[in-house]
Amino acid sequence: MKFSSEEVAQYLRQHPEFFEEYADMLAEIQVPHPHGGRAIPISERQIVALRDKNRILQDKLGELIRFGEENSAITEKMHRLAVALLSFSHLADFLHGLNFHLREDFSVPHTALRLWNRSTEGPALPELAPVSPDVHVLAEGLSHPYCGPHILDEIRSWFGEEDAARLRSFAKVALRTDQVAGLLVMGSEDPQRFYVNMGTVYLTQLGELVSAALARFTQAEG
Repeated sequence: MKFSSEEVAQYLRQHPEFFEEYADMLAEIQVPHPHGGRAIPISERQIVALRDKNRILQDKLGELIRFGEENSAITEKMHRLAVALLSFSHLADFLHGLNFHLREDFSVPHTALRLWNRSTEGPALPELAPVSPDVHVLAEGLSHPYCGPHILDEIRSWFGEEDAARLRSFAKVALRTDQVAGLLVMGSEDPQRFYVNMGTVYLTQLGELVSAALARFTQAEG
């Protein structure tokens, strides 16, 4: 009578005493090495399996540690940005400081920002230049940040002709308090820097932070 592999496995699960009764026999059984090569005893095979599992667990632990360190670094950068933005008393300085921190702290060298329904004293700022209805509609429709390769030609032009031609991926973040009041766009020459379906938790927090800080200037300079 021939038993299937599943029947043998089921029998051994139901009769663990088998391993005590036939301990000597088990020590003599040779099985293929999991990584190829010579046959090895079952006991050595178990040791190899445990080592493999341990290596996998170590890799996962290392990955979790790396993620934790990366998240901690981003949190620290967000804190520095918040402190910096709260220190500015003029909109022009605020916009310059935002661009500086995104470039130096977050390694985003290409940023563009447009604000609407506000005015400011002093020289005209490009960030306050009028935008088309299409941009308004796009910003209104951003319930969460967009990441990917697609962007309106009008928005691409905000980066300047030379830089715009090199950009391959974008992150678009609507700025809102009671209503949408602007659009922050970050661009990269790397197609995978801002990719579709990437996590947007920190981009959402960035948008909320910039929006809240900008609200001060609505009262002070608007």
